[in-house]
Amino acid sequence: MATPVNSPMVGKLVSIDVNVGDQVKENDPVATIEAMKMYVKIYAPASGTVREIKANPGDVVNPDTVILVLE
Repeated sequence: MATPVNSPMVGKLVSIDVNVGDQVKENDPVATIEAMKMYVKIYAPASGTVREIKANPGDVVNPDTVILVLE
């Protein structure tokens, strides 16, 4: 089952810290956004394999934006 990873808030995507095919565990950091002049880590909501990366560093993301997909 696919699990989307969304941004917790509006911000600019600074980095994606995983690659397609990487195994991640629940609560592993997978990306970083800049919001309100702070860097905020985004954590995996579940364990799985990174299947797709849907956003790029520099993109403005919001809570509806899927950054990557775990399976």
